[in-house]
Amino acid sequence: MDVAWEDFGWERLADGVGRRRLPGWDATVGLVVGEKAVLLYDTGSTLREGTALRTQVESLTGGRRVTHIALSHPHFDHVLGTAAFAGAEVYGAVGVDALLRREASELMADAVRHGVDAFAAAEAVDVLVAPQHVVSGEWTLDLGGRQVLLANVGPGHTAHDLALFVPGGREVVFCGDLVEESGEPQAGPDAIPSRWPDALDRLLALGGADAVYVPGHGAVVDAAFVRRQREELARRFAVA
Repeated sequence: MDVAWEDFGWERLADGVGRRRLPGWDATVGLVVGEKAVLLYDTGSTLREGTALRTQVESLTGGRRVTHIALSHPHFDHVLGTAAFAGAEVYGAVGVDALLRREASELMADAVRHGVDAFAAAEAVDVLVAPQHVVSGEWTLDLGGRQVLLANVGPGHTAHDLALFVPGGREVVFCGDLVEESGEPQAGPDAIPSRWPDALDRLLALGGADAVYVPGHGAVVDAAFVRRQREELARRFAVA
């Protein structure tokens, strides 16, 4: 691809694979470009943020639209921009579709509590998009000339954690908030602490020792970092 991803604030991780760290909560969105399809991993915290991402992706890809979206987990800073991508096929871990419909008001309240403008939060929740496709184990998507794997590796950070594995010369694993680099992993009321270390074991098995691991917040890390965080979480939550 000829466009310099960095000019649009994106970090290129491999051919046709990149990510952007969004302002505010330092949440990561990922992008994988195939010959026939374009996949976005997470969509930001507001419709405005989602619209900005859509514009950037179209600039990076010569006008192509996002065709597939994978949601890493159902927290406001990762899902509220989804409605900006009309027509995209949306994937999430099994159960996240029902949760987003059931707990939309709680999602809005959480966004406002963390500093999202109340109108912007309400606007996004009013058109909230729940996944049409739910992943209970693994799901392979053919983007044209490349395949990617969606893996339901949780529970851990939430009950609905979905990772994205991108094979290639430099394999990339998008981890969602199962891994955080810019701070200690956050365990809110919907976390499953006793299962979190196991989820990181599954991430490591998915990517292997040489993969690039992309946290939900913070800089790209390696397998050794994920392994250390796994041990820290096991100690923190007294998990054998």
